[in-house]
Amino acid sequence: MPSAETQAVYDHIRKVMRGSGGSGDPVGGLRGSFDDYAKVSEETMQLTGTVTNLSVEGIPCAWHFHEDSDEDRRLMYVHGGGYMAGGLYSHGALASRLSKATGCCVLMVDYRLTPEHAFPAPVEDATAAFKWMLENGPKGPSTASRSFISGDSAGGGLTLSTMMALRDAGDPLPDAGIPISAWADLAHTGETMVSRAEIDPIAGGDAMQALVDAYLQGKAPKDVPLGSPFYGDFSNLPPILFHVGDAETLLDDSRRCHAKALEAGVKSELEVWDDMPHVWHLFAPYLPQASQAINRIGEYVRSFT
Repeated sequence: MPSAETQAVYDHIRKVMRGSGGSGDPVGGLRGSFDDYAKVSEETMQLTGTVTNLSVEGIPCAWHFHEDSDEDRRLMYVHGGGYMAGGLYSHGALASRLSKATGCCVLMVDYRLTPEHAFPAPVEDATAAFKWMLENGPKGPSTASRSFISGDSAGGGLTLSTMMALRDAGDPLPDAGIPISAWADLAHTGETMVSRAEIDPIAGGDAMQALVDAYLQGKAPKDVPLGSPFYGDFSNLPPILFHVGDAETLLDDSRRCHAKALEAGVKSELEVWDDMPHVWHLFAPYLPQASQAINRIGEYVRSFT
């Protein structure tokens, strides 16, 4: 049975998602809901360390780092929100916690969103920001010694798409990618889209179809592999660590992407967390498993010496 804290998180997510549809403005409602998504308690939104806002190639970004962060070790973070919501505020506390856990300086990227900007705008912004990050740290121009890409939900899919786009262009790749609760199959063909539908409070296939239509502009996901990376080529990608909750409809997105990565010869790890909802990492420190998952990502990143 889920713990009391886990159940409280489930109830909070359901409340937020119900509120997102009541404004008469689907886009504004969704964006507002994602500002509140992690706010199960005030402490989940509290930033740690230093935050520096900046513009990278015209893209709003923010550096998150601590006194003991290694300026030469850098992690780019791309937030979730169905390519239509989320930003520097909604995921700022998570970025600061990831910086502390990994020892990296974390560059959050506020990539362009639908419906104003459809695919491939987020991939273009993420690849541009990553290439910039390789040569620039929070204190100015310098070359990264280690680099990583991570993101949640749509940002988890974007993590995979960005690595594929960088590889296809012959650009340098990160040392590893860490997709969290990745939305990678925009055709929603995973079996858990049905088997977890009763327990997942956020990610149902029917509700997500409007996001797919806005992002891919009517194209079939299988025809747009950089928009729906489950259908992409996993060969010659860097190591990957997948995090996903067992209660998620998107569970099979991570499981099947992990299998495809292994088949392509990629060093891939999959960690499925019992009872955890979509992107539970956002609920640290209220939810103990959220802090544990962030620390696990820290261990993984620090293993790249």
